[in-house]
Amino acid sequence: MKSPKKEGILLESGTNEIEIMKFRINDELYGINVAKVKEIMMAEHVKPMPHSHPSVEGFFKPRESLITVVNLTHYLTGEMKPHGDRDLFIITNFNKIMVAFRVDSIDGISRISWKAIQKPDKTLGSSDESVATGIAQCEGKLVTILDFEKIIAEIAPETTIQMSEIDKMGDRSLDTSPVLIAEDSVLLQKMIEESLERAGYTDVKMCSDGQEAWDYLASMKGDTSVYDKVNIIITDLEMPRMDGHRLTKLVKEDPILRHIPLIIFSSLINEQMREKGKSLGADEQLSKPEIGHLVNVMDVLIARFKTGRENGFHGQ
Repeated sequence: MKSPKKEGILLESGTNEIEIMKFRINDELYGINVAKVKEIMMAEHVKPMPHSHPSVEGFFKPRESLITVVNLTHYLTGEMKPHGDRDLFIITNFNKIMVAFRVDSIDGISRISWKAIQKPDKTLGSSDESVATGIAQCEGKLVTILDFEKIIAEIAPETTIQMSEIDKMGDRSLDTSPVLIAEDSVLLQKMIEESLERAGYTDVKMCSDGQEAWDYLASMKGDTSVYDKVNIIITDLEMPRMDGHRLTKLVKEDPILRHIPLIIFSSLINEQMREKGKSLGADEQLSKPEIGHLVNVMDVLIARFKTGRENGFHGQ
């Protein structure tokens, strides 16, 4: 087994850059954020799992933990081609679970700006159905960045946001506090928005990436009336054009916007990412899919923001 080389990767926070691991399936180039990759290993024997999703081959046990194996070729094309002698497993770790994805080969790692990643044109498929979170150009070649969170959510719905967490909170009062959210996944946009509505939040503005959220904030920058339109910011980390760390950096460096509480809500929260978010001034960092925890933290931070505003943010 071997881990992807991560030394020196994104040492400076908020630079709006990403490390993409490129891999091939049927000679087509795809990509995954290196931050999602735990290790790469040669494919091993997989024990079948009855009554599982058609793209799930089964599981194997490289150490002490059982890891589910997803055949990415089948998921993307619907074809289950014969396994190759040189097939590789990309072991991912996000949303607090590990999953192995079978691929044909690895093409290395490229470091690029999120600005260089474009969302797929709607003519390539509806945004609800697209499994591509963006298209990048690396060393002159087009690379499709896959939405691995969407893939896992489709294969194992129980691992993603659960509305039941909100329902368990019981009856809640309506809350008109304006909420600004930056999230590029259409699937998660809908799930988060519905969850917050069930939790009583009636004023939710959804942005498809950090750039759109920043443009909205910047249109009011320098004017304290922004406090009437945004009481809290919730941002994902992985987003085309501008990622969550860059958005956090811009918000917390602004003398007026910095008072607005900001929560990083991402599947990538680990010790390293937590340190980066903390250094940039994020008020809280929560791991998807803990939507109930998110609502509880929102309640506290919004109440604190309103109290601080009444007191003129003295000492902040």
